[in-house]
Amino acid sequence: MPSFVYKAVDQGGKATRGRIDALNEIDLELRLKRIGLDLITFKPANVGNSMLGRRRVSLQDQVIFCFQLEQMTSAGVPLLEGLVDLRDSTTNLNFQKTIGGLVSSVEGGKMLSQAMAEHPDVFNRVFISLIRAGEQTGRLPDIFQHLAETLKWQDELIGQTKRLMLYPAAVLVVVTAAVVFLMTYLVPQMVSFLTNMGQELPLQTRILIAVSHAVVNYWWLMLSVPVVLVVALAIGVRKSPQVRYRFDEFVLGMPIIGPILNKIILARFSRYFALMYQAGIPVLDAMRSCEEIVDNRVVAEALNRAWQQINAGESMSDSFRNVGLFPPLVVRMIRVGESTGGLDKALLNISYFYDRDVSESVEKMLKLIEPILTVVLGTILAWIMFSVLGPVYDSFSQLKL
Repeated sequence: MPSFVYKAVDQGGKATRGRIDALNEIDLELRLKRIGLDLITFKPANVGNSMLGRRRVSLQDQVIFCFQLEQMTSAGVPLLEGLVDLRDSTTNLNFQKTIGGLVSSVEGGKMLSQAMAEHPDVFNRVFISLIRAGEQTGRLPDIFQHLAETLKWQDELIGQTKRLMLYPAAVLVVVTAAVVFLMTYLVPQMVSFLTNMGQELPLQTRILIAVSHAVVNYWWLMLSVPVVLVVALAIGVRKSPQVRYRFDEFVLGMPIIGPILNKIILARFSRYFALMYQAGIPVLDAMRSCEEIVDNRVVAEALNRAWQQINAGESMSDSFRNVGLFPPLVVRMIRVGESTGGLDKALLNISYFYDRDVSESVEKMLKLIEPILTVVLGTILAWIMFSVLGPVYDSFSQLKL
């Protein structure tokens, strides 16, 4: 459907600008009429410029969206008016377009959850399920509050994950840059001196010269091969479920990083499962939605197997234990929650435990990066100096004789 950038006025004469989807000029005017706006001017949205100028809907945008709707609905402001205010106040053009679509759908008689289902790229299945539960139970302000808190927590968790992944990558770049500098600048300057000494070079020196020669003459190959492999892996992960499964399995099995990522996934699962359980969503439906939240095929498949066992009559704790992927802590806490009737509290305790554990693990790992970097660089420098100065020392020793 085409998009239009419009300028309109509301019933109070206040001018407003925005972006909305419409079939044509008549449809555009009717859509604006339904939300209390009179069209003044419009023009087709420039797709190329909008893709450059707008940004995707971030978790921060969704947090603000939920927080403001929670405040307005709690104060008695009608939902449609709250959506109109949010549409006019947001600075993210992409999100403004999405909220404009919500306004049009709600004005046309749809429930908010039905309107959100038309924008799956912004609102995932869990988000929509929670909103639907809030509409059915009349607890929509509470749902917005819990969603805002959970999305804020998830944003902080993603920040920790990025720190976990990006800092080692930055360290790898620093070490690689140092090695390339030594191999392309320092070692070649010493090669001519060493070869002119006329003596047989030791093995470590010949290896050093061969490595330097490879870096100087085949740098393009060393750069292109990793890029091609990364691009091929990314395409394979996106296109092939089998490749995605093997990649997720490899990531979870990585030393140091794998256990931390596993705890992050379990914390995310526990938090969202508890939120859906509190909203009154059935356990089986909540588990189906959580398969999307974990964003890992190995864990999603384990949840699917547990879902099948629960659907067959097994208890939730026994199903999670039989799957064999979830730690004893998770199984034990779920069993306690089942026996006491406080499954949501047990799941929140799991989330709190893993969230704290992840924070401490990330901090410890980041503190270890610096000494590890020092040791690696020191080892490389020691090897280069020993390989270069060893023959020089031997040559001077022969001169003395």
